[in-house]
Amino acid sequence: MKRRIQFILAPGQGGALLPDYLAARFTYHSRDEWLAHILEDRVQVNGTAVTRDHRLVAGDRVEFIARDMPEPSVCFDIDIVFEDYDVMVINKPPNLPCHPAGRYFNHTLWAWLKTHHCLESPALVNRLDRETSGLLLVAKNAKAETNCRAQFSKRSVVKRYVVLVEGEFPDSRRAAGWMLPDPGSGVHKRRRFEQDQSGREPSMPPPETVAGKEWALTDFRRIRAVNGLSVVEAVLHTGRLHQIRATLHSLGFPVVGDKIYGPDPMIFVRFCTDAMTSEDWRRLRISRQALHSMELEFSHPTTKQALHFEAPLPADMAGLIQGV
Repeated sequence: MKRRIQFILAPGQGGALLPDYLAARFTYHSRDEWLAHILEDRVQVNGTAVTRDHRLVAGDRVEFIARDMPEPSVCFDIDIVFEDYDVMVINKPPNLPCHPAGRYFNHTLWAWLKTHHCLESPALVNRLDRETSGLLLVAKNAKAETNCRAQFSKRSVVKRYVVLVEGEFPDSRRAAGWMLPDPGSGVHKRRRFEQDQSGREPSMPPPETVAGKEWALTDFRRIRAVNGLSVVEAVLHTGRLHQIRATLHSLGFPVVGDKIYGPDPMIFVRFCTDAMTSEDWRRLRISRQALHSMELEFSHPTTKQALHFEAPLPADMAGLIQGV
């Protein structure tokens, strides 16, 4: 598949020459680079290749077909746990992005579903981070997607994870509070968890809205603790970005193998610049964050039957537990 960007000029946006408009709106390419794309017929207006002198008008449909670019290798050992006309439940391996972003396009679960299963618009209802493994729900049509997303919004879906953390975790812990951006870390999308101190009942979100904050609720239970590590069960009651990882880090129990929320925040910086040291890898213990979506329970969007699925620990996490 090809990377495509398509948009329609809104009223009042016309009048500019095509390369000028593209360079001003999409600054990741210079004007000269956009000119080169136009000369290669990679930019079309209303389905037709145009020249560099084309002047845009409101209502024009502009499409850019990007050049193919190398993508990092990923793991396509995907296990389809359940499938029917409406939904698909997948056991996703680690090192597989869910959606296109950055350097990843064809090397994603989304692209695999389109090319290998002919799904025109696969809807990944609960996405997992690239390094996170385990169960993921895919809706195969619009009606099923609407129903499944409503179940997640109403918190009627059971989502249970297994995670390995540094340190001896308490027997159990309910973490209720707020997820906030963490701009001081210097890492894009990094979040932090702020424990709620109001004493309110944490099972439901607070009635007031707080700008820039998202309510988060997670139940943790220690399964096993040995040699400085803990195997912890995490049950999500909300679905926030990096909720488990950021919460555990804020509680003082970083996830094993986590480059962003792990033992040293600079590890992620070195990872992005290919400057990881042998000591970095030793401290991480494992090549990816040790987080696995173990159980998923929801109602079938058409039959309303209760469906329950479990996925065993992948080999890397199981090996680490056995080795400690």
